[in-house]
Amino acid sequence: MTLLGDRESRLLIDGKLVPGSRGTFPTVNPATEEVLGVAADATVGDMVDAIDAARRTFDETDWSTNVELRVRCLRQLQQAMRDHSDELRELTISEVGAPRMLTAGAHLDGPIEDLSFAADTAESYQWTTDLGHATPQGIPTNRTIAREAVGVVGAITPWNFPHQINLAKIGPALAAGNTLILKPAPDTPWVAAVLGELITQHTDFPAGAINIVTSRDHGVGAMLSKHADVDMVSFTGSTVTGRAVMTDAAETIKKVFLELGGKSAFLVLDDADVAGACAMAAFTASMHAGQGCAITTRLVVPRARYDEAVAAAAGTMGGIKPGDPSSPRTVCGPVISARQRDRVQSYLDLAVAEGGTFACGGGRPADRDTGFFIEPTVIAGLDNSARVAREEIFGPVLTVIAHDGDDDAVRIANDSPYGLSGTVFSADPQRAAGVAARLRVGTVNVNGGVWYSADAPFGGYKQSGNGREMGLAGFEEYLETKCIATLAT
Repeated sequence: MTLLGDRESRLLIDGKLVPGSRGTFPTVNPATEEVLGVAADATVGDMVDAIDAARRTFDETDWSTNVELRVRCLRQLQQAMRDHSDELRELTISEVGAPRMLTAGAHLDGPIEDLSFAADTAESYQWTTDLGHATPQGIPTNRTIAREAVGVVGAITPWNFPHQINLAKIGPALAAGNTLILKPAPDTPWVAAVLGELITQHTDFPAGAINIVTSRDHGVGAMLSKHADVDMVSFTGSTVTGRAVMTDAAETIKKVFLELGGKSAFLVLDDADVAGACAMAAFTASMHAGQGCAITTRLVVPRARYDEAVAAAAGTMGGIKPGDPSSPRTVCGPVISARQRDRVQSYLDLAVAEGGTFACGGGRPADRDTGFFIEPTVIAGLDNSARVAREEIFGPVLTVIAHDGDDDAVRIANDSPYGLSGTVFSADPQRAAGVAARLRVGTVNVNGGVWYSADAPFGGYKQSGNGREMGLAGFEEYLETKCIATLAT
C-alpha cells in the first residue's frame, strides 16, 4: 500500500473512504509553493453524515463499553503508522513544512509512540469506584462512581503540529469510549486524511467510530460546535476562533475543551548565564519557524544586561537561516502559507512603527524567491505594552524586554491575556522554582527541564484555554462521572 498513491485524499465517513461533495481543493508545499495534489472538499452535508455515523456507532454498538476492542484498534493504528513512517515523514515535511530533524520528535515519531499512553491508560483505568456504604437521610445505601464516555466528540485541529495534535485528541477520546469526527485545518488536510487510509486497511475500527472530514470551508468545522448530536468539542487553535467555538457550543451546553494561543515569557534572572539562556531562547523561537503556541516569544532579561542579552539572542537567531525543510540540518523552515507570511511581516512592520529595532532579521530572506519564508528576527527597544509583545505572531520572532528584578520579571510575564507556558533560568534552582511557582501558566520549563510528555498534562490559564490535553487529566477530559446509589438490603 502506498499512501495517497493518486495524490488525492478522501473523507472517512462511516467506515468508507468517499469523495467530498464539493469536489477537491489543493494542498501546497509551503517551501516551494508547489501544488502537491488535492484533498476532498466536504460540505456541511458531508459533516452531518459523519456526525450521524458517529452517533449511531456510539448509541447502537458496544464500542463505548468494549475496552479490549478500543485498545486493539488504537494499537493497530499505531503499528500502521510505524510501518508507514517513511511515507508519513516525507508527507509531513512537504505539506507542513516541518524540518526533517523535528519529525523524529513532536512532528511524527513522538505522537505515534504516545498512542501507547492512551491505550495503556484505557487498559488499566479504574472505570468504577466503590464509594462505600452510607446512610444519607437515614437510608442505608451503597454507592458507586462510574466513569464513562462523553459520547460523540468533534475534534478541530490546526496546521502547525498536526500529527501531534490530531493524535493527542484521537488517542484519549477513542480510548475513553467516545466516537469521534476529526476536522483538520485546510492547510494540512493530507496528514489527517492518510489516517483514513490506514484505518480502513489496517485496523478493526467499526464503521463510524472515527470519521475524518477535510474541507476548505471553516463553516463545515463549525457544525461540530453547533450540532445537537455532538456531545463535546475539542479544539486547538487561535483564541479568536476558540471564542466562536464556545459561543456555538453554548446553544446545546456541550462540553468544550480549548487549547488556544500563547505569548509565553522566557525569564532570565540576574544570576543566570545570560548568554547561554538567551541563545537557548533564540533557538527555541526559531524552531519550525516559530509556529508553536507554547514557544516562549518574550525574552525578559535584567535591564543592566539588556544589550548583552540582545546580542546573544541575535547572535544565535541571526545564524539560523531559513532553509529547505527536507534537509536534515534545517531548524527554521517556512511558515505555512503566504497569508501567514504576510501576517508575520505585518507584525514586523508594526514593531518598527512602535519604535522597535531589529537586532537581526526583519523580513523575507534575500536568497528565497519562492516559499513562505521569514527571517528569524530579534526585536529590541520595546516594553511589554507593545502589541508585538502582547499578541501572538506565530512566526520566528523574539521580542526582548527588560526587567528590574524578580518581582518585575514575574509581573511582566503575567501581564498578558495568555497563560500557556513559560521558562525560568537562574543559577539558584530554589530561586528559579520560586519564580516558576508565581507564573500564571500551565507549564513551566525551569533551567532547561522539559515538560512535554505523553503522561504530562498540557494546557493554559486565562485566554490560553480550558482543560488539559495529554496525561491522565487529558484522558479524563473525555469522560463523564456518574454516581449510582443502591438501596442496601
